[in-house]
Amino acid sequence: MRTVAAYAPPGTISFGLSLVAEVFQPRAGGPDFAFELCTDVPGPVAVDPGLTVTVGHGLDRLAAADLVLALPGLGYADWSPASVAAFRAAADRGALVAGHCVGAFLLATAGLLDGRRATTHWRFADRLAERFPAVDVRPDLLYVDEGRVLTGAGAAAGLDMCLHLIRREHGAAVAAAIARELVVPPHRDGGQAQYAAVAMPAAGADPLAEVLDWAVGQLHRPLSVDELARRALLSRRTFIRRFRAATGVAPGAWLIGQRLRRAEELLETTDLPMEEVARRVGYASAAALRDQFTRRRGVPPSRYRHSFGQAPGQPPR
Repeated sequence: MRTVAAYAPPGTISFGLSLVAEVFQPRAGGPDFAFELCTDVPGPVAVDPGLTVTVGHGLDRLAAADLVLALPGLGYADWSPASVAAFRAAADRGALVAGHCVGAFLLATAGLLDGRRATTHWRFADRLAERFPAVDVRPDLLYVDEGRVLTGAGAAAGLDMCLHLIRREHGAAVAAAIARELVVPPHRDGGQAQYAAVAMPAAGADPLAEVLDWAVGQLHRPLSVDELARRALLSRRTFIRRFRAATGVAPGAWLIGQRLRRAEELLETTDLPMEEVARRVGYASAAALRDQFTRRRGVPPSRYRHSFGQAPGQPPR
């Protein structure tokens, strides 16, 4: 995934446009992305709030891009026939196709979400399900990866979708480097809720935050909910409730995510035997790691290392 073409409809949301342009800009030492913005008729395109962006490319740029993105606009019902046809043609030739927020409606209009799971901004999820009954709408998810077709929820979840794509195609280290530059978390699971009742507490401001920091350093050993609750000086029930409110996931799911994230780092940056990788992230055997990794990442850890691990003789990243 190197060339990226984003479709900007009239009324494009400026936040969504800026988000993808920032993620896919070329960076020293990173993927040499070629990002282009296109629209139906090249020229001025109105964006919110009362701004105008000059777009220099037409829909022909979608014909050769590795990834084509449907940016969110102020409307969700009316997409130009030319844009619908261009996205359908991109999918037919095997390009990655993605859309976040109401951009998912364009993918649905093109028939690319039929029989697939998809998400959009929670405010529009019911409308997506009503208009496109063949789509399995998941209103509570941050993003949905269906292989060659991806959808993301609204606003900042578009960033999560893009970072997930980079992580999938270029590895965790590349995604983490981009996230670090953008000062955002490197990875939020697609199954995480679109919104949480309260924000994640800052480190040092809450016992829960301190426990999470501590747990990340203890991934090499078993960690129970009861042990985490005791460190937070909370009852088990209160701890679980506050944990879900702060992170959007259950403690067990969060721990699995942290273990697999650390496993990815070790697979990319070391040549440790698989048994040792498993031990360092808290799994009893390489087989146990392989089962969880394959189930949640879609490939076994050995293949992940082959795709994203550093080459022999290459200095550690």
